[in-house]
Amino acid sequence: MLRENEKLIKIAVPFMKVLYKFLKDSGFSLYLIDKNGIVLTIIGDKDVIEDEKKMGIVEGADMSERSTGTNAIGVALYEDCAVQISGEEHFITTYYTWTCSADIIHDVKGNVIGCLNLTGRRQLEHPHTLGLVAASVRYVENQLKVEKTQYELFQAHQYMDKVINSINSGIIAVDNNGKIRAINNSACELLYVKKEVVGENIDSILNNWVYIFKELKEGRLYENREIIYSHEDKKQRLNLNVYPIRDRNGAVIGMVAMFRNMNKVYNLVNKYIGKTATYTFDDLIGESDIVLKLIEQSKEVADSPSTVLIQGESGTGKELIAQSIHNGSKRKNYPFVVVNCGAIPENLIESELFGYEEGAFTGARKGGRAGKFELSDGGTLFLDEIGEMPLDMQVNLLRVLQEGCVTRIGGNRCIAVDVRIIAATNKDLKQEVERGNFREDLYYRLSVIPLYVPPLRDRGNDVKILINHFLKVKSLKLKKPIPKINPELYQKILNYNWPGNVRELENCIENIVNMNGNTSFEFKDSDFRETQISCKEENFEYDMYSLDQWDKIAIVDCLHKCNFNITKAAKILKINRSTLYTKIRKFDIKIR
Repeated sequence: MLRENEKLIKIAVPFMKVLYKFLKDSGFSLYLIDKNGIVLTIIGDKDVIEDEKKMGIVEGADMSERSTGTNAIGVALYEDCAVQISGEEHFITTYYTWTCSADIIHDVKGNVIGCLNLTGRRQLEHPHTLGLVAASVRYVENQLKVEKTQYELFQAHQYMDKVINSINSGIIAVDNNGKIRAINNSACELLYVKKEVVGENIDSILNNWVYIFKELKEGRLYENREIIYSHEDKKQRLNLNVYPIRDRNGAVIGMVAMFRNMNKVYNLVNKYIGKTATYTFDDLIGESDIVLKLIEQSKEVADSPSTVLIQGESGTGKELIAQSIHNGSKRKNYPFVVVNCGAIPENLIESELFGYEEGAFTGARKGGRAGKFELSDGGTLFLDEIGEMPLDMQVNLLRVLQEGCVTRIGGNRCIAVDVRIIAATNKDLKQEVERGNFREDLYYRLSVIPLYVPPLRDRGNDVKILINHFLKVKSLKLKKPIPKINPELYQKILNYNWPGNVRELENCIENIVNMNGNTSFEFKDSDFRETQISCKEENFEYDMYSLDQWDKIAIVDCLHKCNFNITKAAKILKINRSTLYTKIRKFDIKIR
């Protein structure tokens, strides 16, 4: 019974105690009764309570009209109204000495939940007593409403607190005096503050909040602004959006500021536009010494902040090496952004790399735009086809590499960036420097760690390994069985020079899988090996020949005939100078 009426008791009894302070020693007692007429609590003068006990009026007594006959409590509950019963109006004669005033307590929905009764000596009867009870009941009912409202507010606060703390962005609510009214966990973490900042001024976080308020009051938006937030020796770029809080009349009475770390914004952008590295060193296929050495070198430099210059013919897998280096470093959880310097028009490459501010030129996007350097902050920027970059842009790139910051077109703010640069080209940049097509200072700045990706023709038995690999991969991709290749076609694949390298071989195998073992691929006669490698028809296995021995004989013979002119020898051997130097070192060939 008490548990069922816990909410009523919790609200009514404290008020009954306050009310009794005014009635003390006046010959009265207060009853709290539930909706069934059962007495829950009695508060009053001791002598009055003792006399009532003698009549059976105690906590737990049934005072309903059905049980006790006519009495103020029973009539009030039955009629759902305020009533005063005195003397002979009671059904039970022993109650003739009392005057009782009772009124009904309703919940917020209007349902009867109890009754409040004031009982005293009959000679104390007065109409004002009923008025006092009625006023007390109204107070209890109002408190019930307040309790319900407070509970609903508490629930709403709990929901709101859980919602804002589940958001990754930092959120701060501020009133029009700049006082922080609420802050979520993400904001505390992002801004290096504690929850105790609630109640303090926001000046230490947003020192221009007065200006922002002015903007909002004048109806202007304050969205996607970049700010530099400093805390002790830590600095970070934040994206800031501020939204007004208005009262019923539409007046701005506060604001909600939302902060996001720009690096996380860029990571999210890169994630959804595919600017991520997918390949690792495990994806590099090959067992030749030259490839194994390349993998070993790449792993050693993966975690270095130094720039890497990857050179090699088209189709050799330069970007695969770049992605593997990125994923083998501490930067793997940050962006891997690719810029093809040969595919971007000259007039757009500067804005593509460095970004621009709003209004920098006709057609500039509202709010400006971050360049690839900013998008790759914390990660890796892969500059593919670096040899195609215009000379005037090479100067700007060199400055960024030296200073570690970028300035957007139309802006004057230097934005610090932490970017690892990996460049790649199929050109001999040293020759391009000699021809005046590439800046020498930029070349040396980029080639701190030079890597060379060998052409497929120099990788010996890797051709067979790659054929088997691509047959499996393409069959799975095309949902077709691995085809059987006739010996004649297999022999051609084996002995072809593959001027397009691994990319060309991959496309050829996909063609073969599509055509169930046949091919529409055209093999040019000029691109076949002079020294043929044979295969056994029954299982397509190679006869093992020492390609290294043939390579060394050919190189030594050519160098002697060219009087050790490296450029001329490389041209006759149909390899680039870097490949020739690699082979000279490999075979320990003495040159003049």
